[in-house]
Amino acid sequence: MLNENLKQLRKSKGLSQEELAIRLNVVRQTISKWEKGLSVPDADMLIKIADIFEVSVSELLGTKIGEKKEQDVNEVADQLMRINEQLAIKNRRSHRVWKTVGIVLLIFVLFNVGLVVLNYAAFESYENNSSVQVENVEE
Repeated sequence: MLNENLKQLRKSKGLSQEELAIRLNVVRQTISKWEKGLSVPDADMLIKIADIFEVSVSELLGTKIGEKKEQDVNEVADQLMRINEQLAIKNRRSHRVWKTVGIVLLIFVLFNVGLVVLNYAAFESYENNSSVQVENVEE
C-alpha cells in the first residue's frame, strides 16, 4: 500500500524521484526502494512525506481514518508494527556489520602487535649472538 500510494502521490504532484529525494534529503535510490516495496521509511520520514504531499500518515499508509473505526486503527497499528519490525531487522544487521568490522580490526591490530614483538625478540637474539671474534693469523 505505502509503495503504491507514494508513487501515485509523487506523480500526482508532478515530482520526479530525484526531486522528492532532494526535498527529503535522501538519495534517489531510497525513493525507488520505497516505491518498489523493498524498504520502508522510518516514522519521522513518513511524517515528512505526508507533509510534502499534504496528506495524513494514515492516508499515506493506505488507510483513511474518517470515522476512526477500531478496525481501521488496528490496520494502521499493524502497518506501523511491520515498519518497526523492518527497521529493527535493519538495525540488527547494522549492529552485526559493525561488530564484525570491530572484530576484524582487533585481530588485525593484535596480529601486527605480535609481529612487532616477534621482530623485536628476533633482533635482540640476533644482536646477542652475533658477536664476531677475529683471530690474528701469523704467517
